[in-house]
Amino acid sequence: MAEELEKSMHKEESLMEKIADKIHDHDSSSSSDSEHEKPESPSALKAKIYRLFGREKPVHKVLGGGLPADVFLWRDKKLSASVLGVATAIWVLFELVEYHFLSLVCHILIFALAALFLLSNAHAFMNKTPPKIPEIHIKEEHFLLIVSALRNELNQAFVILRSIALGRDLKKFLMVVFGLWIISVVGNWFNFLTLVYICFVVLHTVPMLYEKHEDKVDPVAEKTLKELKKHYMVFDEKVLSKLPVASLKAKLG
Repeated sequence: MAEELEKSMHKEESLMEKIADKIHDHDSSSSSDSEHEKPESPSALKAKIYRLFGREKPVHKVLGGGLPADVFLWRDKKLSASVLGVATAIWVLFELVEYHFLSLVCHILIFALAALFLLSNAHAFMNKTPPKIPEIHIKEEHFLLIVSALRNELNQAFVILRSIALGRDLKKFLMVVFGLWIISVVGNWFNFLTLVYICFVVLHTVPMLYEKHEDKVDPVAEKTLKELKKHYMVFDEKVLSKLPVASLKAKLG
């Protein structure tokens, strides 16, 4: 009897150990699952937030980085204010004072050459070393890089215009026509110099304001783009799909 009692107790102990092991394994597996299912970090969640025009880079990188982006985003307030002040002075001279560009360039060169000429002769008269005037050379590499970049942009524009002229993309055709019409309307309101100055001021204000309030602007832009896409789909279904160009494109496709 004593041996049977010991055996039964031993079985009960082994059974309890197995149950405890299973519970421990279940706890460890659940804890590991919970570790795998940790909430995403704020940076990961922020990366999934919709950004205007689908951009994935910061505004500074989108503007090309470097000094131009620093100027447009007012990273150096003195430099940005100086650039905007010079642009405003040029616009005032040409638009309000009605100063001509060729006259301005000639007067600046006359003043600069006369000042340097008098300064050099004054130093020679006082037996002092003449002022050091730096030699200015445009490097061939920089000039070729600018020309090459301009050539690539022009070629890309010609490719897009050719594809539109051949009737391959109705959407691009309508977008280009609408854009050109908007430019023509705005061109009737302002002359070319004023339009360039307005664009310059916009570049100095809108990116900076957007960078400060992008978390508020992007959700509104997302809703607006969704609504525009809905309206475009309706327009495409009721109008564009019934045009001969669209049906011909579908047959060719």
